[in-house]
Amino acid sequence: MLDVRHSEGRPRGRLDSPRVLIADRDIGTRAGVRVALEDEEFIVCGEEATAEGAVAAALEEPPDLCLIDADLPGGALEAAGTIAANLPETRVVMMAEAARDEHVFAALDAGASGYLFKGMDPTRLAPALRDVLGGGAALPRRLTAQLIDEFRARAQQGTTLLTRPGENDLTRREWEVLDCLADGLSTRKIAKTLFISQTTVRRHVGAILKKLDVPTREAAVKAASQRSRKLNGE
Repeated sequence: MLDVRHSEGRPRGRLDSPRVLIADRDIGTRAGVRVALEDEEFIVCGEEATAEGAVAAALEEPPDLCLIDADLPGGALEAAGTIAANLPETRVVMMAEAARDEHVFAALDAGASGYLFKGMDPTRLAPALRDVLGGGAALPRRLTAQLIDEFRARAQQGTTLLTRPGENDLTRREWEVLDCLADGLSTRKIAKTLFISQTTVRRHVGAILKKLDVPTREAAVKAASQRSRKLNGE
């Protein structure tokens, strides 16, 4: 798990001059992104080449937005999840050479507000990020269609053990995590299986324990099993 060091932070940037942290393994890419953003009155408050560096920099001086390389050394998903969890007002956007469906969903699940391609028109980067800062999501058009199809497929295939939605219902992803727990998988293996970060796994496990009102992972698995048998009339 990435080291987390909380900070009181400093004044955040205004929407007309947002402060952005660029985290990318390639110095040339960082330079290109910096030029594209500074031309549009963004303030690049830092550049990092590793996940650990990105997290440390973000926590030390919280930016308005973090732009993270999907292949950032040390774990891009870990960095995105840690930043999103500890800095809820900071937006996270991933950038990748090409879309990998499972990675897109993992990034969004980790707390990212967008997923862009590095080959996009540089003049469109700043407007896309401003949309995110305004509460929108940054996704290429071709990815949007894939996301809609995937969510429809998940809705058709998904099942829950609860008969009626409520505040203590588990989400689809939480049931997936719970299934992995039932199979005896560790946090690391669950993250790898579901294409999410270990930080995200721990967050889901915490939510599961709270909703099922149990103290341990083992108790959660047992409670879910008992509920399933009850609902099935066993």
